[in-house]
Amino acid sequence: MAKITFIEHNGTQHDVEVSNGLTVMEAARDNNIPGIEADCGGACACSTCHVYVDMAWLDKLPVKDAMEEDMLDFAYEPSELSRLTCQVKVTDELDGLVVKMPEKQI
Repeated sequence: MAKITFIEHNGTQHDVEVSNGLTVMEAARDNNIPGIEADCGGACACSTCHVYVDMAWLDKLPVKDAMEEDMLDFAYEPSELSRLTCQVKVTDELDGLVVKMPEKQI
């Protein structure tokens, strides 16, 4: 289990406990975190679960695959910190992960 902190664009913080094996997107959805729309349900077919990973966590996450890279091209203001939360599985190693939501999802 891992604690993940979601920070809305306006600065509102949500700390949630997440079971291993779920994705960060599922954690947001299951905890009604605003700012993660997840229109495709986790199929990596949209960019509506886009977040910015806190810099301290960037190198601790699995590498983005080509499909995620392609979908991030459609995200609102993507950066080197951008990830799709549907592509990040929760493990004990992600305990303390901090992600920030963009101003909007597209």
